[in-house]
Amino acid sequence: MNFTHLHVHTEYSLLDGSNKIKEYVDRVKELGMDSAAITDHGVMYGCIDFYKACKKAGINPILGCEVYVAPGSRFDKEAGNGEDRYYHLVLLAENNQGYSNLMKIVSKSFVEGFYYKPRVDLDLLREYHEGLIALSACLAGEVARYLTRGMYEEGKKAALCYEEIFGKGNFFLELQDHGIPEQQTVNQQLLRMHQETGIDLVATNDVHYTYAEDEAPHDILLCIQTGKKLTDENRMRYVGGQYYVKSPEEMEQLFPYAEEALENTYKIAQRCHVEIEFGVTKLPKYDVPEGYSSWEYLNKLCFEGLEERYHPVTKELKERLNYELDTIRTMGYVDYFLIVWDFIKYARDHGIMVGPGRGSAAGSLVAYTLGITKLDPIRYDLLFERFLNPERVSMPDIDVDFCYERRQEVIDYVVRKYGKDRVVQIVTFGTLAARGVIRDVGRVLDMPYAQVDTIAKMIPTELNITIDLALKKNPELARIYEDDPQIHHLIDMAKRLEGLPRHTSMHAAGVVISQKDVDEYVPLSRAADGTITTQFTMTTLEELGLLKMDFLGLRTLTVIQDAVELVEKDKGIHLDMDAIDYDDKKVLNSLGTGKTDGVFQLESAGMKSFMKELKPQNLEDVIAGISLYRPGPMDFIPQYIRGKNHPETITYDCPQLEPILKPTYGCIVYQEQVMQIVRSLGGYTLGRSDILRRAMSKKKGDVMERERQNFVYGNEEEGVPGCIKNGIDERTANKIYDDMIDFAKYAFNKSHAAAYAVVSYQTAYLKYYYPVEFMAALMTSVIDNPGKVSEYIFTCRNMGIEILPPDINYGETAFSVDHGAIRYALSAIKSVGKSVIDDIVKERTEGGLFTSIKDFITRMSSREINKRVLENFIKSGAFDCFEGNRRQKILAYPLILENAVQEKKNTMAGQISLFDLVSEEDKKAYEIQMPDVEEYDQETLLNFEKEVLGIYISGHPLEKFRPLMEKNVTAWTSDFQPDEETGFPKVQDGAKAIVGGMITEKKVKYTKNNKVMAFLTLEDLVGTIEIVVFPRDYEKNQRLLEVDSKVLIQGRISAEDDRASKLICEKVRAFDEVPKEVWIQFETSEDYLHGSQDLMKRLGEIPGRNAVVIFLKDLKAMKRLPASMNVQADEKSLQTLQEFYGTQNVKVVERVLKNF
Repeated sequence: MNFTHLHVHTEYSLLDGSNKIKEYVDRVKELGMDSAAITDHGVMYGCIDFYKACKKAGINPILGCEVYVAPGSRFDKEAGNGEDRYYHLVLLAENNQGYSNLMKIVSKSFVEGFYYKPRVDLDLLREYHEGLIALSACLAGEVARYLTRGMYEEGKKAALCYEEIFGKGNFFLELQDHGIPEQQTVNQQLLRMHQETGIDLVATNDVHYTYAEDEAPHDILLCIQTGKKLTDENRMRYVGGQYYVKSPEEMEQLFPYAEEALENTYKIAQRCHVEIEFGVTKLPKYDVPEGYSSWEYLNKLCFEGLEERYHPVTKELKERLNYELDTIRTMGYVDYFLIVWDFIKYARDHGIMVGPGRGSAAGSLVAYTLGITKLDPIRYDLLFERFLNPERVSMPDIDVDFCYERRQEVIDYVVRKYGKDRVVQIVTFGTLAARGVIRDVGRVLDMPYAQVDTIAKMIPTELNITIDLALKKNPELARIYEDDPQIHHLIDMAKRLEGLPRHTSMHAAGVVISQKDVDEYVPLSRAADGTITTQFTMTTLEELGLLKMDFLGLRTLTVIQDAVELVEKDKGIHLDMDAIDYDDKKVLNSLGTGKTDGVFQLESAGMKSFMKELKPQNLEDVIAGISLYRPGPMDFIPQYIRGKNHPETITYDCPQLEPILKPTYGCIVYQEQVMQIVRSLGGYTLGRSDILRRAMSKKKGDVMERERQNFVYGNEEEGVPGCIKNGIDERTANKIYDDMIDFAKYAFNKSHAAAYAVVSYQTAYLKYYYPVEFMAALMTSVIDNPGKVSEYIFTCRNMGIEILPPDINYGETAFSVDHGAIRYALSAIKSVGKSVIDDIVKERTEGGLFTSIKDFITRMSSREINKRVLENFIKSGAFDCFEGNRRQKILAYPLILENAVQEKKNTMAGQISLFDLVSEEDKKAYEIQMPDVEEYDQETLLNFEKEVLGIYISGHPLEKFRPLMEKNVTAWTSDFQPDEETGFPKVQDGAKAIVGGMITEKKVKYTKNNKVMAFLTLEDLVGTIEIVVFPRDYEKNQRLLEVDSKVLIQGRISAEDDRASKLICEKVRAFDEVPKEVWIQFETSEDYLHGSQDLMKRLGEIPGRNAVVIFLKDLKAMKRLPASMNVQADEKSLQTLQEFYGTQNVKVVERVLKNF
């Protein structure tokens, strides 16, 4: 008997199915079936993956979907409730028309019918029923739902209605048996209905996982979906363990009474044939001006651009441009280049900053002459074939960086130009990755958090890591897995669920532009924020021949643009960042100092120390720096630096290598160099050399060995001369090939590195010549991240740039420049919206500066200026320009506000007050006077700033302890934050560290044994971290661990995934315990001898435990006094000494704690 599964959920029924497509197809083949269906809940996410897997295995793929049918109209959001909100219905595509209609139905269920689920209605099914076969679905289907309620006639009516919609022979009544009593009842009624109506039966198994033994991991998956634990009583579960891929024999045993229903599944499968077209591009057309074809217009633009950019235009340049243009025409991408040129032109015309290029597109002269990229590919030796290879047809990929804040404007333009149905954003899937799935499964199994956390952290944090790989790489993990049955079960369950898609999100940058409505080619869905996205991922869309563009938002471009505007506003200098000197030694030397905070790509700690070693002398060095500083190529850094500093040590295996490797001091750093080597030495074409480069980077062993023969010995049939013909001996040729294989694994795309090096250089240039404007723009870009702002304030102080508090009269919405200092942004004040700040700036521009709090309240009366807003303005210092100190204003402002509100009411009621009758001079007497009180102390003022701005501006309570901290701490709190680029913190899990600062928060918890432990927040000069203190250490150090205590804490780092790391406390020392020395300076040794008696007497009056050091300026000699002369180094004692010997001659020097 033949049987085909027609009701199957795969991994793409998110968190509901654990049936992985590849395993499912393999299982179907193993069980001897020749066809299989995919019918995920409401979506078609997996259709293409399933189609490809089936074709590869020789199985006939049946593409379908289990849709949700609304009881009334799909537009009606209120019809039905609870289980009647929607019914299930299985749809299968019989042919290409059916597949096209299925995409339309599924797309419209998201775009028009989404309410709890993507819903269709009968009208939609009527409109798009052609080519579809429908099954009545499970117990949640409309027919079955009526039958379970004993409403046979209504069920029969629903079935006849579906038959009428899909046509006779295209609608089937579905029998299922998973051991649920209700199914027995329904099946009996369906047999009767079949007799009465003639509607055929079909038997299915509602597959949710692949093998019978997958019941347990699948149950865990359901708990992950619903946030429950396995032990919870009332939770969603699939009872009975029958939801797996059953063999035809098992299905026969279940339905001995309905053999025809089993046979029908195969008959349906025989009817279903969909052919999907891959690799045929479906590019939109670009509207060219009248009188031109696309090809002529592209030529015109390119040659105009060539004349503009090169003087003189040489024969070689024209030849390269014509060669590129011909390749582009042959491959069919003429319109593609015009589309990209058009939206980049739109951005530039509208003042939206565009990056110099990214990815391999920077290697194209066409892209450069069109202004798509700003990097001269000839000057930097960039290769066109790395981007478009005439010997390997693939979609070109031009990714474009735009100003972070205005990227959406460019996307909106593209939507307007090509139509909203033709421009759609792209879906991505978050998966249950190795560490995450272990944590999820551990939570469902209700295992102790600390135990699961330890296991999760044993998985290395590297790209594409899997649990199996981790077990091989980490012997400790493998040992626990073997020894501990509980951990064994945890890891086994996690392995079965690993890699399943967990949720959908929107690709950060990807956009599809198609020649017809996108839902002609791909089903659509809706992202969490309501944006319409495709249901297929980026790679699938490219295989289907759709055009994908990446519109990336790069924050650095916004910083550059803001800094350029600030320079123009503040200094009246107009900077053209494309025309700056890219060989400015002062800028390059500034990179070599390692002080690269805020410089794009060069601000991580490792990069700073690499730049110090590298000391870049030209842009090529910066390009190489960006390429080398990654895992893998880092091993070649010493060789690169040695070659740079000692050119005489560089050796080349053969003379032909020299021109290729000279710019990188004899190292292979770039993929382009691999391509040039096989071209120059082996005589390959550039197209073929790109194919070899891809094989090397993807580690395709068979291709590499075949090509080794061609590279060394040549291949006449394929027109490859080989190295030996080129005068290179066999041994050398093989060595060079081995070196290339080594390097190619890690080699970087030079075009991409060069484009990013330009952005790095531009930021470094601005930072060197216009540091204040650059830092102000940089701080504006991270305004929502107080931790990062305080880091940059720290950098500003080190650079000698003053930070001024916000000011209602001189501040701007963003950070601004005010007489060589940075004025804090008004929009950074808490509880004050950006729109209110914009209105304040507008009112100030139109009506002049504000003169007092009352003037401010009166002029801003149309806006919501409440007590909270006024108080925050006062606390932040924004009202310091008005009369009175902050304490006076805090006491007076409620009365001023009340008074102003009352006056406004009177004016509206048309009443005249006494105030209106007196002269301007006398009005002063009637105004509310400031109370006569002193200003708050410095600490209170600082705390106010912290409260309303999230950071300290006018100082820092710990500033005076900076030397002590710098000498004793091994990590700052910012080192515990995940890095923006890598996602990992600078500190390493399990390593020891000493941090220092002030305890700002303390939470005490009781353990199960009733012992006390604490969670502390420690703040230093750049941010905060969490410190965990376990009971034993808490008991030892309790007196030091109070809020406001200033302490050094040594402990072990506990790194976290995707959030700040913590420190587990081991030892605590108060700042007071750090040894200090009092240094007293004398101009000459005579002065000291003359005054030594007097000095001893004075020191004897302030005994303590701090050593005294005498420094003799003329001899540059120091003398440490005996311990009996130790003094107290408090402020009072120092003042006494400074009064006598002069402030500049007495200072306290912090020492390092020897034994922590």
